[in-house]
Amino acid sequence: MREVSIAFQSDKRPEEYVELARLAERAGFDVISVYHDLLFQPAVYPLLLMAQVTERVRLGPAALNPFTLHPVEIAGQIAALDAVSAGRAYLGLVRGSWLEALGIEPRRPFTTIREAVEVIRRLLAGDEGGFAGECFSLAPGARLRYEPVRSEIPLMIGTWGVRVAAYAGEVARELKIGGTANPDLVPVMRSRLGNDRVRIVVGAVTVVDEDGVAARRLAREEAALYFPVVAGLDPTLEVPVGLVEEVRRLVDAGEREAAGRLIPDHLLEKLAFAGTPDEVTRQAAALYGAGAARVEFGTPHGLTPRRGIELLADRVVPALGL
Repeated sequence: MREVSIAFQSDKRPEEYVELARLAERAGFDVISVYHDLLFQPAVYPLLLMAQVTERVRLGPAALNPFTLHPVEIAGQIAALDAVSAGRAYLGLVRGSWLEALGIEPRRPFTTIREAVEVIRRLLAGDEGGFAGECFSLAPGARLRYEPVRSEIPLMIGTWGVRVAAYAGEVARELKIGGTANPDLVPVMRSRLGNDRVRIVVGAVTVVDEDGVAARRLAREEAALYFPVVAGLDPTLEVPVGLVEEVRRLVDAGEREAAGRLIPDHLLEKLAFAGTPDEVTRQAAALYGAGAARVEFGTPHGLTPRRGIELLADRVVPALGL
């Protein structure tokens, strides 16, 4: 089953989240995600507000990480969201980014992710047998002091890595590739998963507007922040020599507009959903054709957030025919 989702940055007022959630559900989106980026509002806050004013959509953080949030807290937050949403929550889990700002060195990310999943699953299932890991542990008898709505909540792991992707192929419902709109990457990640059971989610910066030129101009500026990282992770991209270094230099200098201008059209097409509603629809359709099960339209959505969401709702989602 193919799905379409929308993702929000956690930088809004309470009433905005309520309005956006109602709009997204009316528009036919299947999933609402909220980023849990460092130094923004914790994702659980808007998700709890959104859960209370929706009835159908699935909701979840995209994504929490076990370096800044202990697995027992992750289990508690996702259990709370599942209770408020009457069993519509999903859990997104990642290694985490920009942790150097906190002086955190994400050592042994694979082991940390794997053990976090084990602890979270044991807590939700009421398993009192204990767990002794290298990064996390549970004493025998340790359990949640309340009854979760569900003993197992669907897991999405976000990664580009070979080892974590293979692990996601064993334990996750979905694997998310963030920061890309590249259909060529989908079969690569499918091979890393090692099976056809796990659903692939693709999400990226989205700017849609009737003025396609203006939309692509803003999308370039937004995508410039992620391009130096994505360029080193996507084996299918052909990047001109020196472009990554120059974009990184300009971004670090606070000149994102200038950095964005360096990104050519053929690369922007792989980095972001950008252009008119018809152009964005074509990009999403190509991802479904490549094997993606869910496409997620990320911030800022449009030249203004409200107008972008309206165009996605009125023009793009219906045109996808899901």
